[in-house]
Amino acid sequence: MRTAAPTPAMVAGLDRLDLIARLVVEGFLVGLHRSPYHGFSVEFAEYRQYIPGEPVTHMDWRVFAKTDRHYLKVFAEETNLRATLLVDGSASMGFTAGDGRPTKLGYARLLAASFTHLLLRQNDAVGLEVFDEAPRVSVPARAVKRQLFHVLKHLDRLEPGRGTSLGAMLHRTAERLPRRGLMLLFSDLMDEPEDILSGIKHLRHRGHEVIVFQVLDPRELDLDFKREARFVDLERPGRRVRLEPAHVRAHYRERVADWRRTLRRGCRRQRVDLVEISTDTPFDRALLAYLSKRKRMS
Repeated sequence: MRTAAPTPAMVAGLDRLDLIARLVVEGFLVGLHRSPYHGFSVEFAEYRQYIPGEPVTHMDWRVFAKTDRHYLKVFAEETNLRATLLVDGSASMGFTAGDGRPTKLGYARLLAASFTHLLLRQNDAVGLEVFDEAPRVSVPARAVKRQLFHVLKHLDRLEPGRGTSLGAMLHRTAERLPRRGLMLLFSDLMDEPEDILSGIKHLRHRGHEVIVFQVLDPRELDLDFKREARFVDLERPGRRVRLEPAHVRAHYRERVADWRRTLRRGCRRQRVDLVEISTDTPFDRALLAYLSKRKRMS
């Protein structure tokens, strides 16, 4: 369904993360006629006509006895979901090829802030974990209004850090957060695929649902630079190479495609949603992926 959520370009000139998050979420919800996810509910909201084949758990048999028609009770949402935002704050996330696009970390920050706003709006508990090769930020999950301030305060200050140790950090998170919940990972996944998938498997073994948002710059996918360029390893700045992109573009794209296929297959085996997005992708795609996962969890 088409939404009215702002794009990265539309919010590029705004400084306040809380304002951006609210604009993204409210713009997204404008495109939804009604909430598509009814959670663990206790408050009756309305009736709707029964569709043959649906579960009859919420069938109102009294109404059936009076009208000889089948109606289901629809409830106002009241959930107890615990969600933790896992943000990769490593140096590689600081990359952007320009053209008005944010860095990968900038895009991930905006997404994480938007999810915080959306989840708290739904009365869910939200927590935050930021790491590079070591833990950097840990905010325990809570479902209170002040949580928006606590999470956004850390996201607002977030800058690219050091090297990547994503697999190890996922294993650590799985050990530290044993209570089952939803894990939302925002990362470029630039680490050994086997290590990342091992960490994801550990999270799944602990009973967590997982959605992975792989955030990449469009030029990392196509290497579509028009002239000779110098490339610097952001996590090991001493490693530099100057080359003509056109000479290696075809081979580079093949290697990237193989890498992404490996990650897709591994996530699929673990029944984990992998959402591949670039820093020019409208935010609503990520939000819709979350809602799809949420509906399957309910």
